[in-house]
Amino acid sequence: MGVMERGPVIGQSNIPDSRGTNFYYSDPGFGSLLRVYLGQAAFEALEPKLVELGRRAANELDVLAATADKNPPTLRHRTRRGEDLQSIDKHPAYVELERVAYSELGLASMSHRGEAIAPLVKYALTFLFVQAEFGLCCPVSMTDSLTRTLRKFGSAALVERFLPNLVSQDFDTLFQGAMFMTEQAAGSDVAGISTRAKRMGDEWRITGDKWFCSNPDADLAMVLAHVDGAAAGMKGLGLFLLPKTLDDGTRNHYRIVRLKDKLGSRSMASGEIILDNAHAYLIGEVGRGFHQMADMINMSRLSNGVRAAGLMRRAVNEALHVARNREAFGRKLVDLPLMQRQLVKMMLPTEQARSMFMQIAINLPRADAGDEEAKKLVRILTPLIKFRACRDARRVTGDAMEVRGGVGYIEEWSDPRLVRDAHLGSIWEGTSNIVALDIARAVKREGALEPLREYLVRLLGEARLPSRSHALFASVLERACSVLLRVTADTQRDELVREAGTALYHACTAIFMASEASKQAPDYRRLGLAHLIARYKLLPRDPLAIGAEDVAQETLALIVAEAPLSLDDALRLLPEHAEQTA
Repeated sequence: MGVMERGPVIGQSNIPDSRGTNFYYSDPGFGSLLRVYLGQAAFEALEPKLVELGRRAANELDVLAATADKNPPTLRHRTRRGEDLQSIDKHPAYVELERVAYSELGLASMSHRGEAIAPLVKYALTFLFVQAEFGLCCPVSMTDSLTRTLRKFGSAALVERFLPNLVSQDFDTLFQGAMFMTEQAAGSDVAGISTRAKRMGDEWRITGDKWFCSNPDADLAMVLAHVDGAAAGMKGLGLFLLPKTLDDGTRNHYRIVRLKDKLGSRSMASGEIILDNAHAYLIGEVGRGFHQMADMINMSRLSNGVRAAGLMRRAVNEALHVARNREAFGRKLVDLPLMQRQLVKMMLPTEQARSMFMQIAINLPRADAGDEEAKKLVRILTPLIKFRACRDARRVTGDAMEVRGGVGYIEEWSDPRLVRDAHLGSIWEGTSNIVALDIARAVKREGALEPLREYLVRLLGEARLPSRSHALFASVLERACSVLLRVTADTQRDELVREAGTALYHACTAIFMASEASKQAPDYRRLGLAHLIARYKLLPRDPLAIGAEDVAQETLALIVAEAPLSLDDALRLLPEHAEQTA
């Protein structure tokens, strides 16, 4: 009588579930790639954190993220006694995610605490964290970027006053940041901003209507406003630091009108704000407002690229887990040639984005130290990853949903959330068209293309690649640079900048991956992937010549298995007509 019998099992499930896995261990290429970029000692110090975060991201953090997504924040304007309140109620699941990101991991403060921590460490942790929770990574990124901008352009007094709270990991006292720039009429045309800033004695006051403000109850926000009496357009813009709370403890003079009902990133609040003579502090010089905020925007764009890479890897994780564990027609899905090709198409853009953000991350410290080459590299590579990786994430997450099948369309699973979140990256901090034009500006106005070309040529020279591979990558690089130069030189051909920018992105990532492979020998997996990028994304192909120059199925199976590739395996992926192209 002491044993309770279970009810009958109606049927055995054939639906693989990644819950209980570890997103670090399920991604065997991540650690080996970090070892290349960080060095052995730094990687060994970081790996235990990656292992622990990989476990939590696949389990408790994913559960919290799913809960927060279903319970978005709400705005309370007043107390029950009619007093003005302006309070955003966040679900406890989201608050717990905040505690992990800000306090435990210190993702927003890591780069500003005076310790010599490589930016890549922060982005590696973010890459794992975002595989569980996307929405919160926007406020984390804005807090990080606001702190950087304040330190770079703010007065010593402002830095001394606000930095301690921005770098704190005490959850009860740390400050979060935001960026209030977008206006309904101006949109991406920043010169059309109508928010006004006027000086009143020793103080600045801001009045205006900001249309899209994420993390609207942040403790500090950077705000763009047109300064009264200054020149029209960009030359009259100032950048201001807006505190939520005034010195006397009262709320600053702005109010949140409403929160947005968003497609994705639903866990995080975004709202509309009206500023009514709000107190603010001028950052830097009047007339340099957009230039100064551009630094914050660029760091947010880089974060968008990292997040896109993380979303794609989560999607690939899910697709691989399903394919390796689900059977159909008497075989594992992963053994089916058509499925293998679909998985490879998802893996390529994922690996491209990963190599790109790691390259930007290792060049950031050089750029901040004044290295002119590194400044140019960061300047052009940042809009490149924002433009291309964020668009790729939309397709990869959708394809992963398809691998899971009809179940993937159900909101109990991560796939719909990944798809919804992926659409944000190519819109915020500049739509694809705006960012593509920024690539052109980096080439035309700032001369960033030639330093990038020289850097890539140097990587190729140091990589000790087989002659056929070297010739192929050198050829596609020169052609990609040439076409981008032609497009940017002709002011009437702006419509071609997206194609030209895409070509440069593919050439860059192919060379980055080939360079990585030379440092991972005898595993030439990344050289094989670089050959596939050239084959499918850079070289001409006849869509009607089906089966011509086909890739051996057994080599694709190795790619899908994420197994090491020999040099011979990698060379089998080299396009047969690469010599003629070179």
